[in-house]
Amino acid sequence: MTIWLKRPGQGPTTGGFCPKSGWFFRGLLVGVLAVTLMGAPSVGLAGEKAASVSRESGLGAAAAISSLVYGPVKVIYALGGLVIGSFAWIFTAGDSEVAEMVFTRSLRGTYVITPEILVGDERLEFIGRDSYDEPARTETVAVAETPPATSDDSGYDEMGW
Repeated sequence: MTIWLKRPGQGPTTGGFCPKSGWFFRGLLVGVLAVTLMGAPSVGLAGEKAASVSRESGLGAAAAISSLVYGPVKVIYALGGLVIGSFAWIFTAGDSEVAEMVFTRSLRGTYVITPEILVGDERLEFIGRDSYDEPARTETVAVAETPPATSDDSGYDEMGW
């Protein structure tokens, strides 16, 4: 019978490297470090594009995280409005106008927060509005520039300044 002696630092003889040895992790660390250093100049050269991409991704992440909290609250509010609107319809002997008012306020509105809402380009509407409640969109009229006030020889303009 042969006694197999295991010497310290010697791995199994399977023909390859052993992940338990220090060489595997050392090689992995060197590989990750090399890839990181190779990618660093490209990020540095990206400049303004990298800043805009990081801003957009940060806004997207913030919108997603805030939607995880806001969305379920809005859904619970909408379901409560659905139940209360149904009871309002029943207790008013089928008056659809009362039920419609409750349904409109609870079921319409914003359910998901977007980056545009976080920036302020769009409004966050927790309580819904009727379509006729929308503010009238007015077009801005370009005003012609008035010529600068002429001044006389005294150095004052027509207002006395």
